Amino acid sequence: MKLRVLGVIPARFASSRFPGKALAPILGKPMIQHVYERSRRAKSVDRVLVATDDLRILETVRDFGGEAFLTGDCPTGTDRVAVTAAAFPDYEVVLNIQGDEPLLEPDMLDALVAPFEQDETVVMSTLAERIRDQRDYLSPNVVKVLTDRFGFALYFSRASIPGSRAGSVWDPNAPIFRHVGLYGYRADFLQRLVRLEPTPLEQREGLEQLRALENGYRIYVSITPYRTVGVDTPEELLAVEEILRRRLGLQP
Repeated sequence: MKLRVLGVIPARFASSRFPGKALAPILGKPMIQHVYERSRRAKSVDRVLVATDDLRILETVRDFGGEAFLTGDCPTGTDRVAVTAAAFPDYEVVLNIQGDEPLLEPDMLDALVAPFEQDETVVMSTLAERIRDQRDYLSPNVVKVLTDRFGFALYFSRASIPGSRAGSVWDPNAPIFRHVGLYGYRADFLQRLVRLEPTPLEQREGLEQLRALENGYRIYVSITPYRTVGVDTPEELLAVEEILRRRLGLQP
């Protein structure tokens, strides 16, 4: 039986590096609209909502024909997704779709859902892509993930993992993967997860997904062929716009 899947795009107006980025225009559309429309194209997702604490985002989404839900203040994007999911309890799987990923491919969301359909013991899923650049491997801004032979995460880190006896040496043939910050959850598990206290490794790495691992829960990692570009600065917004121009064959 097909699982009912809710996609939630958490979006807040405040951002230390790029205030209002959810509404920043890309080729004449606000960024949040690009993410929403791409998410709606995923075959496995039944409904998509933008979850926000800001009336400007709420009204913008409704103006372009999307669905939005006002959450109030939430400490994290995951909490915002959980609050929204609790208000829509008829869905068995909930996706956390980053609102600053305008190059999101719909197939990526289908890849998040697939593990839940294939294995009833899976409670959480995410994505990773192979790292092919030494700079990404060495950068603390790129989160790496290691998996076991069954596809479940062993660890997430900003450090250059896996290392070797010689230290953090770049090897293009090694199983080195970048974490792609999209998540799927069983709906009941998501509510349990946000009630857990922050954990030591989570706080040290600054990676919220470690809370699940530190509490003994497994995260299935699907490998994706797609490369996304998150938007955290105005410069990255311009880079994304240029990528979309090239894809659409538009003149600068």
